Amino acid sequence: MDSTLQAAQHAAPLYRQLAAHYLDAIRAGSLKPDDKLPSLRNLMKQHDISLSTALQLCRSMESEGWVEARERSGYFVRRPRRLAMAPMDEPQADQAPDPAQYVGIHAKVSDFVARRRQTPEKLDLSIARGAPELYPAEALRNAMARLLRQRPGMLAVAAPLKGNLPFRQVLAQRSLRVGMTISPDEILVTNGCIEALNLALRAVAQPGDTVAVESPTFYGLLQVLESLGMRALEIPTSPQTGISIEALDLAIRTYDNIKAVLVVPHLQNPLGSVMPDSHKARLAALCDQHAIPLIEDDTYSELVDAAVPPRALKSFDTTGNVIHCASLHKILAPGLRLGWISAGRWQARVEMLKFAQTRNNEELSQAAAGQFMGTGAYDRHLRHLRQCLKTQREQTADAIAGYFPEGTRINLPPGGLQLWVELPERLSSERVFTAALAERIVVAPGTLFSNSSRFDHYLRINCGWPYGDAVDAALRRLGEIVTETINPAAPTPRSRPPARPDLPAPAPHPA
Repeated sequence: MDSTLQAAQHAAPLYRQLAAHYLDAIRAGSLKPDDKLPSLRNLMKQHDISLSTALQLCRSMESEGWVEARERSGYFVRRPRRLAMAPMDEPQADQAPDPAQYVGIHAKVSDFVARRRQTPEKLDLSIARGAPELYPAEALRNAMARLLRQRPGMLAVAAPLKGNLPFRQVLAQRSLRVGMTISPDEILVTNGCIEALNLALRAVAQPGDTVAVESPTFYGLLQVLESLGMRALEIPTSPQTGISIEALDLAIRTYDNIKAVLVVPHLQNPLGSVMPDSHKARLAALCDQHAIPLIEDDTYSELVDAAVPPRALKSFDTTGNVIHCASLHKILAPGLRLGWISAGRWQARVEMLKFAQTRNNEELSQAAAGQFMGTGAYDRHLRHLRQCLKTQREQTADAIAGYFPEGTRINLPPGGLQLWVELPERLSSERVFTAALAERIVVAPGTLFSNSSRFDHYLRINCGWPYGDAVDAALRRLGEIVTETINPAAPTPRSRPPARPDLPAPAPHPA
């Protein structure tokens, strides 16, 4: 434990230090909902404290919503407030989607980015990225130093056109874990997943063509479609199971010009949905039946809370109709911009487009990533990352449940970096964004994630930063802004555990 955290803990009153101990046990699952806390007598004996301190400990945890007192029985762990929130609605799948349209999102995104950048000393809850300390920077730096010692001329020669071979070999090996059987020769390294998606779209569609996408979807994808002059056909998407197969089937039968379908099957951005294997099989079969290329953005699957990541959509591909795109941007190192693509029957065309567009990527980062990913340290890193993000998501969700007004809804995903928050009374997220920005808090308004206004009353909130005083204060103020915007005369939002200086810091990186 570092000296700053120790000092903060020792500076806190004794009952707060003990409360932190029991809260950590609740968050770790050692104490579960409906479990009983030690009696006052046992607390006094175990911790050598007075009755007054034991009462302060229990009453503070009760006032903050973590435990409840039951008459003549003691104190029991409460169910988290986030679990009492109503689930989000499922989309309607029995109506044809709006006609495809040329995407007009770029000006909106540009305005959002410009205003965000102009805000000094901000707390940015709008991005989908983890804090720098969650990534193995030192291990990667050491790997690069070793490589340059072993191959001092590496930076003076051109990299292989498809990418560093050992890196592609590691990717091919790890693809077996998600049900894919691909060779290193079927992998092309790209500048992040965005370039992979660009290449996939250019390989299968032309300017003016229609591409079916999830709705809501990542605004970066809408920007890509706009830059390529393509039309977006928004398909209703479930916050639980991903794109509606029924709605897509109806769209295919209604419109005869869909040239591609693009989905994020795992921890979809911004919803956080995870597509069941049965849905993946149906989706792959539907697209194959109609000879429509299916593009898979698999950026987030390693962040799903599971010992083994879910099966890739491409694992259900039997004809080469699925184009698999992925990246290390969210899971290993945001600064490396390492992605790749395995394009099935379009592989040769994708490779030629890559050669024409950007040529080969630099090799050092690929080789370093490949060395690290080929060791057990990589899986230890992923387990550590998933656990940290799970804790941060739950803390953020609890804060929103406590600070935001009644009627707020959250989709709490089984992994990942963000929460999709539905504001009560269809409150405009643009208004909340503007008011929060004035106080140097940045959130992503729902209008960014669709070419329509149907998601204006949603926010995407990042959970990638360790939960501490600054994040807690920002979420508290954000809840007040939402309440004040709905009803300027409203009282302060419901209380929640105050910002705690004694929250555990991220553990040292396991690699």
